[in-house]
Amino acid sequence: MTDIPLKRPLLRASKSHEDSKVVFVELFFDLVFVFAVTQLSHSLLHHFSLTGMAETAFLMLAVWWVWIYTTWVTNWLDPQTTPVRLMLFLLMFAGLILSTSIPQAFGSSGLAFACAYVFMQIGRSVFMCWALSGYHMGNYRNFLRITAWLGLSGLFWISGGFAVEEARYVLWGIALFIETVSPAVGFWTPRLGRSTTADWDVSGAHMAERCGLFIIIALGESLLVTGATFAELPGTLVNLTAFFVAFASSIALWWIYFNIGAEHASIRISESDDPGRIARLAYTYLHIPIVAGLILVAVSDELILAHPGGHTEPLVAIAIVGGPLLFLLGNLLFKQAVFGKFALSHVCGALGLIAAFPAHEHLSPLALAAIAAALLFAVGVWENISVKSQK
Repeated sequence: MTDIPLKRPLLRASKSHEDSKVVFVELFFDLVFVFAVTQLSHSLLHHFSLTGMAETAFLMLAVWWVWIYTTWVTNWLDPQTTPVRLMLFLLMFAGLILSTSIPQAFGSSGLAFACAYVFMQIGRSVFMCWALSGYHMGNYRNFLRITAWLGLSGLFWISGGFAVEEARYVLWGIALFIETVSPAVGFWTPRLGRSTTADWDVSGAHMAERCGLFIIIALGESLLVTGATFAELPGTLVNLTAFFVAFASSIALWWIYFNIGAEHASIRISESDDPGRIARLAYTYLHIPIVAGLILVAVSDELILAHPGGHTEPLVAIAIVGGPLLFLLGNLLFKQAVFGKFALSHVCGALGLIAAFPAHEHLSPLALAAIAAALLFAVGVWENISVKSQK
């Protein structure tokens, strides 16, 4: 790899904690994704079916790829410089178009969604090539490969925007597959070869903090839904209990991710000889089920508050149990990738949730949600005791 010159106008000065810290413009950029997560959860609520779940999962993956690619970029670029800030502001505007298109992305807003998405993906990568040219040739070639792959997927995104429903599913499915598999194969490109994780000399602390902030965004959506829905309900004991269960569930989710995993993972990736490998697996891929679980939890919270009693429909049970289950499985794999071992507490918690699902036929939504929340708390307490006993 070519040595990096001392003078790098748009790049961070170093990988030290001080030079790689998250700055305010990055948090400002994330506000667009607060809106995107809200759009995803509300869209699922309005189309609460298996098809709606599949479409929401698909759009969530697209939103995630836009955000995580930008996170990788700002790991290298200095957001305090004017050109980088202007690039982020332009991405924010396109992100607002993308977010407003989410409810009708598989309908009348498909082309708007596709154009905004492709503009963000390719535009950001082209900017990165320009910023790196002459300053970091290894990473410059890496982003040439990335731009080529995103250009290929972009053809399918735009084509799908023009297509009718069935064809759009196929074309966008191909596009998303290209973007999902490309990091795993090192963005192999004819004549340019493939990237290695050594090319991705990321700041582990920055990557961990940025992904932690996205988890906060998704958790915040759950709290917003809970508070807004409860505010419109009469103050009965049942409604108050449902409100408490939803809030307690959010605390348990925060505890499982942030109490031990997030901080320790930040230290581990910072000390790793190959931080790019951990960042690619643990943060780029394994945070996907964590975020998906949180979005499903936000939906289930509103369903529980709206209808706490009565029979629990199978789809409602899937949301109540599936959200925490996805979250736990994602955390299980994330912590295994970082620490090299499976957390027994998470395995047992996941098995408990799976075992609780068949009981939905005999339980109210509130009762099933209370069981799920109790299991999450048990996982958090177990993990905390286990870690302390090892010190």
